[in-house]
Parts: sequence; C-alpha cells; structure tokens
Amino acid sequence: MTPDTVTIDHGDWATLGHWCRPIRTAVFVDEQKIPPAEEWDDDDHTAVHFVLFDQGEALGTARLLPDGHIGRVALLKNSRGRGLGHRLMHDVMDHGMRLHSRLVLSAQTHALGFYEHLGFVATGDEFLEAGIAHRTMVYAVEVND
Repeated sequence: MTPDTVTIDHGDWATLGHWCRPIRTAVFVDEQKIPPAEEWDDDDHTAVHFVLFDQGEALGTARLLPDGHIGRVALLKNSRGRGLGHRLMHDVMDHGMRLHSRLVLSAQTHALGFYEHLGFVATGDEFLEAGIAHRTMVYAVEVND
C-alpha cells in the first residue's frame, strides 16, 4: 500500500451500495456466517457510506448513521494487516466528528484492541449481536462514562 493508491469515497447507498454489498457479504455473511436477513436493514438508506479503494479495487467499507453510530465496518480478508482498516476508520471518524461530538460503535470483542488504538473506550457489559460477542465503544472529545 502506498498513500497515492488508496482513496476513500463517501456517499449515500444509491451511489456506493453496489461497492458495499459484496464486501459486507464476503465478510459478514460468508466469513462470519451472519444470516443475510440480519446484515441488511433500512439504516443503509439513511447512512453515509464509505468505501476504501486500493489501486481502484474496493477492499473495505463502513457506514455512519445520522445519530453518530458507526457500523458495518468490513475489510476483505486478504487486505487486513496493511493499515487499510486504520485509514478507513480515520476517514469515518474525521467525517463523523464534524457532525457529532460523540461517536458510538458496536465492536466485536476480538477487535476491541483495534478500536482502543483509535481512541474508542469500551463501555458496559459484553453482549451478543448476531451470535457474536460485542462491546459498545465510544469516541468523544471527553469520555465521561
């Protein structure tokens, strides 16, 4: 990965959904075995979507809901460990912090370290989401939870 080959587009579902859908299907439905009915929801039509491209290939996606929730963060398996997830999340966070004073996400427990490195703080108890252990995480200028 070189800085000049990575781009991140953001927009609505009508514009970027055709890039997001295959990435989310590969990661959540195929890899993690989340039932398709649980992966797709009406929030896609109200969210800002982000797609990370490297050399023109769509490798990652995330979405930002109108209330400041970040979700559906997915990076194709063969693209992990190259810093692309951090690039994607920094873009989502920069965009989100211009609109909200506090960002929230539901992190899979095994990925807590990734989000903590970005400045998110875990709150509350572990819970199951689509059969996978998660924790709520918050990013804010000051976290007083």
